[in-house]
Amino acid sequence: MDYKYIYTALTRTSDLADNPFEVKKLDKEKWATGDYVVCKLTDVGTNDAKLELTNGRLRGVMEGDVLVGALGIRHATLEATGTWKEVGEDGILHVLSWGGLLGKLTSRSIFMPRFMEIRYLGHACRGGKNLTMEDFVKPVEHKKFETPVILFIGTSMSSGKTTSARIVTGILKAAGLKVVGAKITGTGRQKDILAVKDVGADAVFDFVDAGLPSSICPPEEYSKKLEYMLDRISAEAPDVAVIEIGASPLEPYNGELAYQGIKAQVKCVVLSASDPYAVMGIMDAFHLKPDIVTGISSNTLGGRELVEKLCGVPALNLLDVESIPRVKSILRQRLGKDI
Repeated sequence: MDYKYIYTALTRTSDLADNPFEVKKLDKEKWATGDYVVCKLTDVGTNDAKLELTNGRLRGVMEGDVLVGALGIRHATLEATGTWKEVGEDGILHVLSWGGLLGKLTSRSIFMPRFMEIRYLGHACRGGKNLTMEDFVKPVEHKKFETPVILFIGTSMSSGKTTSARIVTGILKAAGLKVVGAKITGTGRQKDILAVKDVGADAVFDFVDAGLPSSICPPEEYSKKLEYMLDRISAEAPDVAVIEIGASPLEPYNGELAYQGIKAQVKCVVLSASDPYAVMGIMDAFHLKPDIVTGISSNTLGGRELVEKLCGVPALNLLDVESIPRVKSILRQRLGKDI
């Protein structure tokens, strides 16, 4: 590996760390989402700043470090928004996600620390062509998606989706099932899919494997990427797929399109909610009734009672070991398997 650069998580599907490339400045009109670019860190923003590496580990950074990431767009309602399309002539960008999503910060929550500021040095190029995430998408055979799905959705980011997916994956693996984990919308990081990998998922995939730095892209493009992700899952021949739709459904991450694409195979829906009233919003937006409501809204007896009163669905704190028998019972009924 070439240690001249920090290779962020969004380069994990590429060979950039192992094979040489040139760094060449391109005019802005030639830039595009998913382009691999090389940038110099000019302001760390906060002493806690980290970058996620291709192996999923986090490393600290210093001013002057040079990183390789991908141009992209983020539109997180609770944290920050930004896009490479707003980069000016000064070539100043920000690290919009520790996974290496790069673009110009356009807004951030007052509760968020300052973002890392970087300066564009050039695109990663070979043979006169700039390299993109799309260049490294692995071929896969297309087939009809018939894998049973347990779907994890949330009322917002950081509502508990990944924690719930991790716990349920552990239950399924303990029952001897082959499980594939996937996150099909959101912003590029590895931590969510690695969370289910760490408890035994036999394989994990996300939209980065399909060549996207985030799932913000035109609907027709996302539909093709979703088909690719489902083909990758099918190729593993799992008993069940644990699938997370990241962010919230009405953010511009194509969450509604993702749901419609897998709806026919969804056997169980686990909704992580930030508050009881948000449960009603998700039920209305997706026109679905979850099988389990969990997350922040289920942390107290008061929250669970309010969810069940408002929405008529069971609310369970999956972090409470006493809830696990009921979770197993629901999974057994929905999947028709011995769990």
